[in-house]
Formats: sequence, structure tokens, C-alpha cells
Amino acid sequence: MPGASGNAPIKMLHDRLLVEVDQEAGERRSAGGIVIPATAAMGARRLAWSRVIAVGPHARAVEVGDRVLFDPEEKAEVEVQGEVYVVMRERDVHAVAAERLDAGSTGLYL
Repeated sequence: MPGASGNAPIKMLHDRLLVEVDQEAGERRSAGGIVIPATAAMGARRLAWSRVIAVGPHARAVEVGDRVLFDPEEKAEVEVQGEVYVVMRERDVHAVAAERLDAGSTGLYL
């Protein structure tokens, strides 16, 4: 787990999540193989997937190691020991992808 100062651990509070920024998530390829950078303007907002690093004690549907779908325009970034992470509330997560979810469950947090 990353530390805020030296090797001090970080404890998330309430329903907050700490997720790692996926640097390659912004780039994508068209059907023809053209690389479209994350900075390219799109007609609709594009959601992003990230892996959860830490969760607060009141997070109910998300656990460490899950992948979560969220709106990258509504994020707060923080740099810890040279790495960039995103802090968000659990209610800002649109979907959860994890091995532990039931086959009949969509993983949506509504």
C-alpha cells in the first residue's frame, strides 16, 4: 500500500476509494488499427476502468483489487511517492468487475 509520507500507510475514510490510474486506458484503437489518444475529443463522455488500491470502512460493494468503472472528468488526483492515484466516493462508481461477483449479478452499484 502506498504511503503518504515515507512508508506511512494510507487509511481511506468513510466511503472513499483510492484507485490507480491506468495510463493506457485513455488510448484505444479504431477498427482499422488507428491509435486514438486519450486527448481526442469524443461526442460522448467516455468512462474509464481502474484497479482499487484501498477502500474506506463504509464502502459496501467495492473491495481492494476490484476494477471499477467511473467518469474520469469527476476525479480528484493525488500523487503519492511519485505515483498518481485517484480518490473518489463509492457512489461515483458506475460498475464493479471482480471474480467474487455472482454469475447473475451485474456488479452495478445503484
